Amino acid sequence: MKKLGLLLFPILAITLMLGGNAFAQGDNSVYFVTYYSFANTTGAPDGTLRIINDGDYASGPGGTTRGELNGTLWAAIYVFDDSQEMISCCACAISSDGLLSESVDKELTASTFTARAEIQRGVIKVLSSTSSDPTAPATYPGLRGWMTHIQPTKTTPPTAKAGPATGTTPWFVTEAALADSNLTPLEESNLGTVCSYAYTIASGPGACPCTLEDYDF
Repeated sequence: MKKLGLLLFPILAITLMLGGNAFAQGDNSVYFVTYYSFANTTGAPDGTLRIINDGDYASGPGGTTRGELNGTLWAAIYVFDDSQEMISCCACAISSDGLLSESVDKELTASTFTARAEIQRGVIKVLSSTSSDPTAPATYPGLRGWMTHIQPTKTTPPTAKAGPATGTTPWFVTEAALADSNLTPLEESNLGTVCSYAYTIASGPGACPCTLEDYDF
């Protein structure tokens, strides 16, 4: 017991010297990934992507010392189908302490660059950005996100005759935090470039709409 006390004392002293922050270090992540499944499936619940602005970018109430609009960041969202093709992209503003809610069925996969009629599963990538343009993201930490996932009791695989995969009720909805990922300069550039090409080629479709902040879709 005495040995434990002797060990804890120097740790406590170091913590106080550092202003009490030794155990409260934040996370500077700017790149997050997740998946969606059973989107646009008859009878299945809708998946939801929710992102908050943790307020780290804000300089203070009404402050603009960093040149931002009171800490506003943009969630640059890139949606892919299960063939690794980008199908939509957008940048949605989230002010300090604000909440963004995006529907998988109604928004993220509703209008796509590709001609596929049924998009059921794929990958979503999110960048925490100071840029309102998804084709030219400028990463800065401050966003955190969660995703609901749709799980059926039993899955019927897709076939040529039956069409897309189907699920059996009851449907289960689980939620998990977006996974932090490693962002290379090449990946950041590729996301913006592919989004730009898709906007140019598609001439409209694929620009996912942004829900009003602090509203559900």
